[in-house]
Amino acid sequence: MFDHSPRAEFLGGVRAELPLLLGVVPFGLIFGVLGLAAGLPGWAVVLSSSLIFAGSSQVVFAQLWGGATPPPVMVATVGVVNLRHLLYSAAVAEYLRDLPWRWRLLLAYLLTDEAFAAAIGRLRDGPATAHRHFFLLGTGFTLWAGWQLSTLAGVLLGTAIPESWSLDFSIALTFIALLVLSVNKRSDAWAAIVAAAVVLPALALPHKSGMLVAAGVGVAVGLLMARFDGKKP
Repeated sequence: MFDHSPRAEFLGGVRAELPLLLGVVPFGLIFGVLGLAAGLPGWAVVLSSSLIFAGSSQVVFAQLWGGATPPPVMVATVGVVNLRHLLYSAAVAEYLRDLPWRWRLLLAYLLTDEAFAAAIGRLRDGPATAHRHFFLLGTGFTLWAGWQLSTLAGVLLGTAIPESWSLDFSIALTFIALLVLSVNKRSDAWAAIVAAAVVLPALALPHKSGMLVAAGVGVAVGLLMARFDGKKP
């Protein structure tokens, strides 16, 4: 008989998240160094990992800070980059709607790319037990702890990390790993392929809007192709 106690679900989430830390930890190190290079004090770099808690948005924030961007523009840009979390929230809402608001608030804070990728399979396909939200808590907490510690390490190490390590490539590897984990339907694959085909020419668009255009096209294609999911080719 399977154990679906809160402890078992939490530990299951921890185990599911641990492999993704291989990409998250170098990402955190990079952000710590990047934040210092952008002129942020060390305490602000570390604090942003708790307040914003979204790697790509934090990188954008640091770059905008270094470029002396007006605060309203920084806030708006970080908000746009974080819009993808609305999709994550919508995807898990049906599995968490019966929880008290305190639980939903905590899980909303911990819901990031990696936590969602590691937990959605359990929430969607696993047994609908009363404690399955502890699985998401396990993935989110593991990611949160790894991100805080790696950011702190990046701040402490500073420029001591050699450029020859090319840690910045880990950012791309992290999101590639998330993509592989999340593509499990025909519509998912079409969305990823089309978005990848659109993003390169779209990078020439002003105000770095190419990524948003590619994401929008990918989502539209995914929704269009969703009608064919489950059908034989």
